[in-house]
Amino acid sequence: MKKNMGTNDRVIRLTIVIIITGLYLTGNLSGTLGIILGIVAVAFLVTSLLGWCPTYIPIKISTRKGK
Repeated sequence: MKKNMGTNDRVIRLTIVIIITGLYLTGNLSGTLGIILGIVAVAFLVTSLLGWCPTYIPIKISTRKGK
């Protein structure tokens, strides 16, 4: 796995994770939408921590600067 996510991309994803988690924990997000956004939040968290996004591979983009 070659890293393909830059710092800004990772920070934005982690911010979204925090927002979704906050909305869920305060009860503002529930039901089917809560489940779907929860899955998205987990995916964003994992990809941010790894620095690698599998959806970037088919479209051949990288937000990482440098090599």
